Amino acid sequence: MNHPAPAPVTGPAEAAALVDRLRATFRTGRTRPLDWRTRQLSQLRALLTEHREDIADALHADLGKPRAEAYRSEIDFSVREIDHTLEHMEEWLRPQDVDVSATFGPAAGAGTRYDPLGVVLVIAPWNYPAQLLLVPVAGALAAGNAVVAKPSELAPATSALVAELLPRYLDTDAVAVVEGGVPETTALLAQRFDHIFYTGNGTVGRVVMRAAAEHLTPVTLELGGKSPAFVDVGLDGAALTETARRLARAKFANAGQTCVAPDYVLTDPATARALEDALARAVEELFGPDPAASEAYGRIVNERHFDRLSALLDSGRLVTGGHTDRATKYIAPTVLAGVAPDEPVMREEIFGPVLPIVEVDGLDEAIAFINDRDKPLALYAFTDSAATRERIAAETSSGGLGFGLPMAHLGVPELPFGGVGESGMGAYHGPHSIAVFSHRKARLDVPLGG
Repeated sequence: MNHPAPAPVTGPAEAAALVDRLRATFRTGRTRPLDWRTRQLSQLRALLTEHREDIADALHADLGKPRAEAYRSEIDFSVREIDHTLEHMEEWLRPQDVDVSATFGPAAGAGTRYDPLGVVLVIAPWNYPAQLLLVPVAGALAAGNAVVAKPSELAPATSALVAELLPRYLDTDAVAVVEGGVPETTALLAQRFDHIFYTGNGTVGRVVMRAAAEHLTPVTLELGGKSPAFVDVGLDGAALTETARRLARAKFANAGQTCVAPDYVLTDPATARALEDALARAVEELFGPDPAASEAYGRIVNERHFDRLSALLDSGRLVTGGHTDRATKYIAPTVLAGVAPDEPVMREEIFGPVLPIVEVDGLDEAIAFINDRDKPLALYAFTDSAATRERIAAETSSGGLGFGLPMAHLGVPELPFGGVGESGMGAYHGPHSIAVFSHRKARLDVPLGG
């Protein structure tokens, strides 16, 4: 396998040449055999394990990401996804028969099979710049496609490392990395791909979708939104303490820069008072009395996002946190109470370490509050009531739904991960990655005689 240095994509001509080269490889049938797919996934796994420390270093350079968090949420997460795919890929790809004997006779046969789409573009975000690039790439390869991987320019250390390593491990005739910012992405989007997979915000998602429409290219949009957490545990001290711990761990991981992090809390006034103290204690348990000195706490990606988040800190009564340092892009884990629905912190996805508590009268008002807003990428609830869980499941719409443990549904590879409405379209992980990067083709065989 040759590993030539990729030609930089500086405009539409270079982008077109790159896509044409990968499409020529795809048309030879090279990417279709199970052995090729297995080899690519195994090599991607080797990249992640052999360069574990290099990747962690890059993530720390880009986001101040703690090593333990880099291992858990990016490197090991990606390895587990690849391992699960390697274990089950042959089964997932197996053609499925359907019964047509009553219509066409006993000699007829019919079924479906997954065909690879062709050349796929994967555009990754900056917040989990390794995982959210390599896991979709793994899915596209498992489905038998050629792939253009576009890492985020806002995570430059990770982008440069991926651009260096992928050609050393994967088939360079079928996989390419394009670094750069808006001009390079724009040049890529002008090309005819067979699928575009984008993770990021809704504004850019619309740009991607408009560009894809020119070629009728299908898209998967993994977006975000304000993911609510409804707390209905009353004043039970043990339940409140554990709820606060789980909320804090999920909210403040990666300094809050996670698309499925709890964006805000909905609860009744009495529970809100008790939850404030429990959250303050949970933050100190996680990061100590001075989170700025904690090796377990990250930083904001850049000054622009730091300034945006800092402007949200006056949106409610400060419970804990509130400290900032622009020079180091540090914003303390912050909890705000008594937040009104029209405060600035409630008008946009926070995507940072600020957790507002919004008071509601009870379940009815919480459901109405959620349904009056865009459909979130995730919805979480803490309750022991089966009736409450059923009502939330039946009466709300969200990309994913988690009871008792925020963000954990991402760790179940058999579950589809994706949004709905403003939070995205399409889903992946496990068998759903095969489905999203393939065409499920119908086939009917009817004998000519007899």
